[in-house]
Amino acid sequence: MIKQMTSEELKNLILHGNKEIIKEVLENIHPADILDILHEDEDSSKEILEHLPNEVIGDILDEEDDEELILEWLNLFSKYKQKQILDEVSHDVITDVIGSIEDEDEKNAFLELLEDDDKEDVKQLLQYNPETAGGIMTTEYLDIHANNTVKETLLFLQTTEEEPRHYLYVVDKDNVLKGVVSLGDIVTSTFDTPMLEITNQNVKAVYYYEDQEEVAKTFSKYGYILMPVIDEQHHLLGVIDIDDVMDVIEEETTEDMNLLGGVGSEERLDSTLVESFKNRIPWLIVNLFTAIMASSVVSVFEGTIAKVVALATISPIITGMGGNAGTQTLTIVVRGLSLGELDKENARKVLLKEIGLGILNGVVIGALVSVGAWFFAGNPWFGVVAGLAMICNMIVATLAGYFVPVILDRFHVDPALASGVFVTTCTDMFGFFAFLGLATILMSHLL
Repeated sequence: MIKQMTSEELKNLILHGNKEIIKEVLENIHPADILDILHEDEDSSKEILEHLPNEVIGDILDEEDDEELILEWLNLFSKYKQKQILDEVSHDVITDVIGSIEDEDEKNAFLELLEDDDKEDVKQLLQYNPETAGGIMTTEYLDIHANNTVKETLLFLQTTEEEPRHYLYVVDKDNVLKGVVSLGDIVTSTFDTPMLEITNQNVKAVYYYEDQEEVAKTFSKYGYILMPVIDEQHHLLGVIDIDDVMDVIEEETTEDMNLLGGVGSEERLDSTLVESFKNRIPWLIVNLFTAIMASSVVSVFEGTIAKVVALATISPIITGMGGNAGTQTLTIVVRGLSLGELDKENARKVLLKEIGLGILNGVVIGALVSVGAWFFAGNPWFGVVAGLAMICNMIVATLAGYFVPVILDRFHVDPALASGVFVTTCTDMFGFFAFLGLATILMSHLL
């Protein structure tokens, strides 16, 4: 019956149900389902949250990605209630919330709401760059001492407040990571078995300074759901959960999509008018200058256009199709660079393939444009000019779509950043130059 509850039924139960029944039902409800209700009915969020136990509110805040919204919900309660709720919230989430606060006094006031142990953990996490392994890790994890036996480990797991994961990390007395052991190996081993005997010492770990995008690639490569974070001396600093990596992948993908579209990496659907304006106007100004560069090429051939006015009708087709072809190559190359699929070993092969695609696509599209231009102008030479210009621009488009992001990546610039602008500029300028230049050379046949 609980699994079939609709959002409205769950909301009514929380608001009007008996506390004991609510508690029983919530044990089988994922906090993300309650989070959906809060998002759907923002006006009732305070009333809904007031009917929930502190541990459930903590779980809900762990699921929420918007730090400003978390702060907004916390401020609905008294300072005493906030302290109780924060005691149930993960340290990495608290760190993200504090990191989003700009005013130092507000940050310190927020820190004072935490218990002393939690405060120290959060202060440690705040030292790391938020876009590195250290910035997305949590310090809430279980580690097992290497000199323990299975019996001692089981007794420890039964008494600790921290919930054990599928596998645990083994450390020595100096907190140096020695390996990883699964719960299955622990419970199936005899009590007197030394932990090191069942520990896999070939453990994969990431350094605290590694970029979060590289961390996501490591997770993807090995298929892990948990990974330890270490320093240069291999001290265990924390762990990264697959949930945090999924957030990183979504964040990085959104950023690349925004940059390819000429939109600021931080803009979202619910961004304010001012925020969206600030994110978009710089790229539009850049586009304005690149458009001026393309139009300057056209101005060189004003005499040609004046003699054959029909050229002005066909030229946007040449440049537009070139831009589309360049964007296709650009998208594939940026993805390959982002995922580490494009490297020195296959770079030449990929380049030759894209050039081949440019030639094939150019021949097919060029033939279609050639026939269309012939019928439009009533002159076969007009079709020849349009077809040849299209083939040339398609080849240039694929070259630009390949080399622009590769060059940016070589200079340690995000390959998605401004690639689209540069590729479009290349195809526009060369498209106009090829088409109008050929028309100038063959002017006697066009008149």
